[in-house]
Amino acid sequence: MTTGSGSFDVAAWADEVRALAAERDAVILAHNYQVPEIQDVAHHVGDSLALSRIAAKADASTIVFCGVHFMAETAKILAYDKTVLIPDEKAGCSLAETINGEQLRAWKAQHPGAVVVSYVNTTAEVKAETDICCTSSNAVEVVASIPADREILFCPDQFLGAHVQRTLARDNMHIWMGECHVHAGINGAELRRRVMEEPEAELFIHPECGCATSALYLVESGVVPKERTHILST
Repeated sequence: MTTGSGSFDVAAWADEVRALAAERDAVILAHNYQVPEIQDVAHHVGDSLALSRIAAKADASTIVFCGVHFMAETAKILAYDKTVLIPDEKAGCSLAETINGEQLRAWKAQHPGAVVVSYVNTTAEVKAETDICCTSSNAVEVVASIPADREILFCPDQFLGAHVQRTLARDNMHIWMGECHVHAGINGAELRRRVMEEPEAELFIHPECGCATSALYLVESGVVPKERTHILST
């Protein structure tokens, strides 16, 4: 929507979107990676897990999910009786796209009897071939609950898988070499430079980041005190 001067009227646009949502009995969910204007017009903002939980309890007959495909698919799985719409059909996730159902079936065939643990950031097709879905916050607990003599296939995030394997020292765990291009781009050299620039700062690391191993090395070498370093899973 534009004003007489040709500029975009955000407030009027937001009012129109909210009015349409009310008219069509829709709830708008926005992932926290969305631009501020989308977050501001949404009824709920959060990460993919939080939004999926909201979708599961939604009273509205229609869910507009401002996020990527796997998030909308997960919302549909949890709210199967609702209409779930995704505004941008091209919205994809580089991590979820690293493995598909055919690839997972082939991997399972190479390891008969293995337990498949998939991160929730996967497509519905991959979830259908999975034994247990996990989040980044409960991945360690999920894998720890599986008998020690059972082989595990963990997908698709190699960094989250490495964190779980490192934490549990589990040698019968195979990890798919997938990654989120954003998290993978946070490298150890950049982390070290920033730590040196801010020696008193607290260090929070998400296990999906490619720099997680480098961060632990900084702790072990005394560059960053252990008490100021936190593995933060969502």
